[in-house]
Parts: sequence; structure tokens; C-alpha cells
Amino acid sequence: MAVFTRTGLHRVAVLVRHGLLPIELGIPHCLMGRAWSPSGEPLYEVVTCAAAPGAIRTEGDFTINVEHGPEALAEADTLIVPAAHERDEPYDRGAMSPQLAEAFARIRPGTRIASICTGAFVLASAGLLDGKRATTHWSAGERFQRLFPSVKLDSDVLYVDEGSVLTSAGIASGVDLCLHMIRGDHGSAVANEVARRTVVPPHRDGGQAQFIRRPVPEPRLSSTGTARTWALDHLHHPLTLKQLADQEAMSVRTFTRRFREEVGISPQQWLTQQRVERVRHLLEESDLSVDQVAARTGFGSASTLRMHFQASLGVSPTAYRRTFRTGSGGHVAASPVAPCEG
Repeated sequence: MAVFTRTGLHRVAVLVRHGLLPIELGIPHCLMGRAWSPSGEPLYEVVTCAAAPGAIRTEGDFTINVEHGPEALAEADTLIVPAAHERDEPYDRGAMSPQLAEAFARIRPGTRIASICTGAFVLASAGLLDGKRATTHWSAGERFQRLFPSVKLDSDVLYVDEGSVLTSAGIASGVDLCLHMIRGDHGSAVANEVARRTVVPPHRDGGQAQFIRRPVPEPRLSSTGTARTWALDHLHHPLTLKQLADQEAMSVRTFTRRFREEVGISPQQWLTQQRVERVRHLLEESDLSVDQVAARTGFGSASTLRMHFQASLGVSPTAYRRTFRTGSGGHVAASPVAPCEG
């Protein structure tokens, strides 16, 4: 019998192992399982599978019963491998068990394969990351590099997209990676609606630092959140560091340091990211020319917009619009079922 039962949907298999982090299993189900077309139709079918079906231990005090075995991998369009906190052969020896290798042998050519956190050890042990850039949780980076020296590890980023193979860092970056795949498959309007329903940021660039030593400011320190909110309301203007610092009544030097501590990147980098995201939205949902989009997003000129857009996404604004322009004015229907709540 077929594992996937819904015709015409993108088929996502989530391959779990003993020691599964339950939250990482929930990420693709909650995000990709709740992605809807502008007309309100589901876009993905997500199933859970294991190398051997049955009871799978989690890192908590409970197990999950997995109905599907490796046959799901033979049908999947996308395979996602979450982390497992029990020591296993990929993590300890950089090799796959015969059972896991047999499961991976069922994967069809052209299948997109992604990992969350230390799930990257499984992809690397299968040889899928040889010669490619990849990431994993920062705490496992040294072990990963020792076991897989042919992989170009970048343990300072949230996720890496190498086309048919994608890797992400810790739990939260698994959310970023799934939204990135949804955005690539169906555009920003769909991805942003999924993010809104699940109350997560709609876009964090994959190159953003994954490990910030002080992610939350000390209570006695002011936040830079007011400045970020103000900046989003004024993206169409050329903004200076002094203007941003003035929103928090800080010096430019203090504001810049505090901003980097809280966000992990500089104010200028953050502004560029937000402007590129606004450009994407306008390219998908409006008929504005590139010059008009540049004026509305603070880039000032079409040439400056093109330069930053190409550097960020690797495509021109025109090519992006041609690929991701929604056919219904960009409106996304409300989900007919309750959203995942955090």
C-alpha cells in the first residue's frame, strides 16, 4: 500500500531514530503540514517514518509509535532527518548502520534531503555532503569536522542550502529551514502566512549567526526592539545609525553593540535583510516596477536594489518575480484548521 495517500501534494517524509527530539518532529508537521495555497488547499503531505516501524524512543519519558518504515523514502519528494540524542553510528563513527543504509538506498533520484541539528551526521554518513557546504549545531561542529573532513562545515550559520541537500543548526533553525523550503516552493506569501499562524519570524537569513553568547540582554539594559519596530515602519526612507540609536536614546556606539548582542548581526546587515524581504513581498504581490520597488524599500535606485537582491538570493528581481509571482494577487486563504500554537 502507498504511504502517501493524497494526490498532487508535495510528499514529505520525516525519518526518525531512537533518541528523537519530539519538538524537531513537530516542526515539519506544524509548518509544512499547515502550508496552504491561496485557495485554501494543502500543499504538502507529511508523514513520519523510521528505518524499522514501531516504538521509537524520544529524549523524553515517552515513546512514539511510527507506522511507516523505509518504504516512505521511496515515495517522498522531500526527506527531513531530525536530530536524535542517543549515540548511534553516524554520530560515533561517521558510518551508517546496515538498516539505515538500506533505508537510504530507497531514496529516489532528485529527492530533496534536509536535516535539522545533528541530523546532518546522517546525511554526511550517507556521503550526501561530500564536497558541499553544510552546518550542524555549533556544539557538535568539532566532532562533525573530525568525522567528515570532506564536508565544508560552517557551524556559524543557521542553515545552508546546497540545492538538493540542505542542513540546519539547532531546533529554532529547523523552523527557519522549513520556512525557507516553503518559500522556495511556493513563494513568500505562503511562507509568511505559515509563520504568522505559528507566531515565528517569517524570515531569518541562513547566514545569520547561530550562536550568540548573550542572546537576551541583561535586565538592566534597554532593548533595541523599539528601534527595529520604528525602522520597519520607515524602510522606505534612507535610515542612519544615529536615527536608529535616537529611538532608544543611546549613543551610536552603544546602540550598535547592543543591537549585535541581541540580533547577532549589525544594524546595517539587518536593515538590508528587512529591505530585501520587503522587496520580495512587493515583487510577488504587486505590479510595481523595479524602480518603484526600490523607492518603497529604501534602496533608492534600481541598481542598488539589484546589487543587494542578487547578493542575497542569487537571482535578479525580474527572475524572482517570474518564478514566485502568485497567480491570485498574493492573498493566502485562512487555514480551515486550527494553527499550531506555541
